[in-house]
Amino acid sequence: MGTPAVGVMTSTFVDGAELMAQALGVAGYPFAVISHPMSSVSDEELEAKARATLEQAARLLLAP
Repeated sequence: MGTPAVGVMTSTFVDGAELMAQALGVAGYPFAVISHPMSSVSDEELEAKARATLEQAARLLLAP
């Protein structure tokens, strides 16, 4: 629809997201993945995970 967007999910949900993308006719849709788990990590670890995921998302949004 012309609005740049990127999906983000934890690694636990990658299989489900891939199946959903295929069911919706966009098999291979790229998305950013944040490693699981998130609830049991320190604030520093969570920040590192978030930064890594933002880097993935930026690459996806800026890809030709």
